[in-house]
Amino acid sequence: MNPRIFVAEALGTALLVAVVIGSAIMAHALGAETGLLLLANALATVGALYALITILGPVSGAQMNPMVSLVMAWRGRIGWGAVPGYLVAQALGALAGMLLAHAMFDLPLWQVSDTDRGGAPKMLAEGVASFGLVLVIFGGLAGRANVAALVAAYIGAAYWFTSSTSFANPAMLLARMLSDTPAGIRPMDAPGFLAAQLLGGFVAAGVSVWLFEPPQGS
Repeated sequence: MNPRIFVAEALGTALLVAVVIGSAIMAHALGAETGLLLLANALATVGALYALITILGPVSGAQMNPMVSLVMAWRGRIGWGAVPGYLVAQALGALAGMLLAHAMFDLPLWQVSDTDRGGAPKMLAEGVASFGLVLVIFGGLAGRANVAALVAAYIGAAYWFTSSTSFANPAMLLARMLSDTPAGIRPMDAPGFLAAQLLGGFVAAGVSVWLFEPPQGS
């Protein structure tokens, strides 16, 4: 397996996490109200996703998301043997991005979030966000569309229409548990988010087979 794949996944995940956490810290430091903070966070994430997927997609697929890597393996788009490398690279990248964001704003490097994101409605929202993300990815691949633009647009929308603000990424979940900033999530809320992400992602992967792949023999 080409080591550049895993370097690209680690680097992309690190930069994406730094953008998500760093933009939330910056907006809060500038005195943004909740709605403006969310808008700033969403716009920064949209821009980062489009740029990172565009440049890193040809190297690793720019998955930057353990849930996406797992459904890609399940659908046969990457080998199962590559999955541990993807997951480790993404987890390490997420931690590096979290530390980088804290360092840039002169905050304690290691923190534990106290942001309450508990409750069934937010878990449902995470399932919906993850379902939509995977559906958009496979739909874009099937139609040979610009997946970077589709993913960026969908996540930007999901920041606003989901009550969880659309983490839709277990690596992001890991980093944001360790960031006591407006982007954070309490560790006790993380298991429900993780279960919802995986369920939503795998259901979408199954639905996409029926929607986007021509029936055999057709």
